[in-house]
Amino acid sequence: MLSHAFPLLKRLICSAFFCFFLVSTLISSAIARENFAAYPTLPPGYSSIRVFDSQRRFAGRILPEKKYWVSIDRIPLFLQKAVVAIEDSRFYEHEGIDVRGIARALVKDVVKGRLAEGGSTITQQLVKNKYLSGEKTIDRKLREARLAMEYERKYSKKQILEMYLNEIYYGNGAWGIAQAARLYFDKNPEALSDAECSMLAGVPKSPARYNPLGKPARVTGRRDQILKRMVELNMITPRQQKELRAHPPTVVPTGQAPYYLAHIRGKLIERYGEGIIETGGIDVTAAMDLDLQRLAEKTLSEGVKRISPKLQGALLCLDPNTGDVLAAAGGVNFARSTYDRAFSARRQPGSAIKPLIFAAALEIGFTPASIFNDTPATYNKGNGEIWRPRNYEGKSYGDLTLREALARSNNVITIKLLDAIGVPYFVDFARNLGLSLRSPNDLSLALGTEEVPLNELVQAYAPLANGGSRAESRSIIRIYDRNRHSWTEIPPAITPALSPAAAFVTTQMLKDVMTYGTAKSLKEFSRERPSAGKTGTTDDYRDAWFIGYTPQLITGIWVGYDKPKPGGKGFTGGAVAAPIWGRFMGPALAARPVVDFTKPDTVVSVSIDPATGCRATPETPVKRDEFYIEGTEPAGDCPEQGGETLKPFSPPLPRPDANRQQPDTDPDGAEKSSE
Repeated sequence: MLSHAFPLLKRLICSAFFCFFLVSTLISSAIARENFAAYPTLPPGYSSIRVFDSQRRFAGRILPEKKYWVSIDRIPLFLQKAVVAIEDSRFYEHEGIDVRGIARALVKDVVKGRLAEGGSTITQQLVKNKYLSGEKTIDRKLREARLAMEYERKYSKKQILEMYLNEIYYGNGAWGIAQAARLYFDKNPEALSDAECSMLAGVPKSPARYNPLGKPARVTGRRDQILKRMVELNMITPRQQKELRAHPPTVVPTGQAPYYLAHIRGKLIERYGEGIIETGGIDVTAAMDLDLQRLAEKTLSEGVKRISPKLQGALLCLDPNTGDVLAAAGGVNFARSTYDRAFSARRQPGSAIKPLIFAAALEIGFTPASIFNDTPATYNKGNGEIWRPRNYEGKSYGDLTLREALARSNNVITIKLLDAIGVPYFVDFARNLGLSLRSPNDLSLALGTEEVPLNELVQAYAPLANGGSRAESRSIIRIYDRNRHSWTEIPPAITPALSPAAAFVTTQMLKDVMTYGTAKSLKEFSRERPSAGKTGTTDDYRDAWFIGYTPQLITGIWVGYDKPKPGGKGFTGGAVAAPIWGRFMGPALAARPVVDFTKPDTVVSVSIDPATGCRATPETPVKRDEFYIEGTEPAGDCPEQGGETLKPFSPPLPRPDANRQQPDTDPDGAEKSSE
């Protein structure tokens, strides 16, 4: 028993000395006249930026991040009374410290048999938050008391209360009553109702527990405690208490789709400047489909976590016909990382770049039946360096049609094809699709070595899905200025990018990727819905991609580490990204009709011998229908019918600005490349 009493006795003696010190140093107040506001004055008439999806469903708000100061005359009297009632009922009587409060705390210490903080006034809380740590020591309490008394001598009670309300923490990143009123009720402080004030007054004691977005039982319990105390102090009547309890305030939701809203924030700043966020007062109709957005966030988060909780990812879904960004998830958890990997991050796309090279080749006369040989070749990089690119896992397949080469993501043939059409031509072609690439004559572009953002790569695929039109990605459809009562429309930006025939034929080739190619895990999906796409896997398995589309939706997936590092063997676009794509696209398309890609009149279908590329005859043992851009289809029969067979393509002698190519079968020095 004595062991428990001794620390309490010690505390009692120290506190007696503490009280003596305080009383002996009290002197009359001298009111300060200087401006003590720590932040800019809050402008009047604020209302936040509200964001709605394309169907006018509320998606969220975009709030300013700056701190503002509110003078005491703009803070409701009810809030002032409520804070005093619950935090420091003798605030207007003491001079910085409350001796009665300290005595009460000592009695509680003795009764409960433990040491408690107790007895802090509003002034003490203010100076502690501004200048001191939270350690519970006599020395810290003495310093706190001295500073509190200095404040009481220097400032009036109204000034101290004004500072307290402007600098106390209200949870969820809100410092001060200005940010709290905006965050929880979308108002400036002077517009707060009594019910809203009673809820906010209880937050500072424990912002994590009692903020208005916390558990309802805790929040209302704290509010009821405040109202009860206000009745005890005759600040309100029991009837007012009953009325306020019966009509709790409505907390304005912070919103959903944090990555999408952050992107819209950036777009608004691009259009209007930084000031628009602070001014507010506008309604934004986003291109977002809130149902797809929720599905995107859930599917990406769950899909990435299945692989590893340390991985990151991104998902972007567009309407290929308008460019509307229907869903965008820039990471698996916005609360942990706000970095947007859908719009901001640049990573190597690997083989996901290949369909654009094949589409470029079709535009200048190559066909899906053009035959290339994938014997490795040596390229002179200059300065005595050579480059021997290899296929995935070092395999060679001999003669392949371009259709087969794309489905199997053949590296060697893609490089030979890029060399044949010319890097400068392809760079211009990609730029016309909306994908910015570097311009040097570098054949490594065929393997996706140039870093690109997910949104640009998805946008570049859109012409393949919509019949050849470049549709700029659009996240904002219209903006309404609530103050001026005016609308600003942002129409789709659509321009021709490639021929409808090349878009259609490339798409037909990419269908094979999902049936027997690198994304064959999506075979069942492709049977149910006409679809096309391409995987991408970079060197050492650092990045996994899948960009796939139907006539109605195009979706891109990226998975990898923020700080690039190998994901291990098997970390490929087909194994990692494609399944996430399938789990998203299935539900996303469930309510939409099944439609196929429209064949242009400029595309012809010819029955050919796939082994030779020649037209088939009744005697041809194996036949298949192949699509051609009109004018590129084979004209003659196979040799056994009196015609000539197609020979494997051999690039012409190098142009003056091209890298020299030589046949090479030596695997030494080969560079393993993307899937």
